[in-house]
Amino acid sequence: MTDQHPPFEVLFVCNSNCGRSLFAEAILNREGEGRFRAYSGGARPADAPNPVAIDLLGKLGHDTSGLQPKNWDVFREPGAPAFDFIFTVCDEAAGEPCPAWPGDPMHAHWSVPDPTRFTGTEAEIYAVYEDAYRMLLQRVRLFTSLPIRELDRMSLHNRVQGIGA
Repeated sequence: MTDQHPPFEVLFVCNSNCGRSLFAEAILNREGEGRFRAYSGGARPADAPNPVAIDLLGKLGHDTSGLQPKNWDVFREPGAPAFDFIFTVCDEAAGEPCPAWPGDPMHAHWSVPDPTRFTGTEAEIYAVYEDAYRMLLQRVRLFTSLPIRELDRMSLHNRVQGIGA
């Protein structure tokens, strides 16, 4: 049975938009099975995706061809998606003054430690990225399992916030 509703539009925000938010975008686009359309952006995007993040996503079977850091302002231009949900995945982005988004998107903060700040051996660094990926995978799976269309707005907001707690 297919969902007769248009997909929920979701934006993941992280300041540099080069790792965690790209993870979340890729994960939701796969796990959401067409019920969600995910994007990512940042206040101060990096010049390129983090190579460890892209390598890990590729090894896990994600399509990485369209994953690039973007300024979140591109999502406020004419023709941009009207978001249903906006999730910050880094504490710095949560503290940024967010732009006014069209519509009435639901906001939640899903803090994930920044793997780029970790130093160690190549294997240790890779393990930290894997941990960030697993954390986001678990949160996205919880999110996609919510009966979104059946919950009132306050209940849905509480459940979405609870995923990041």
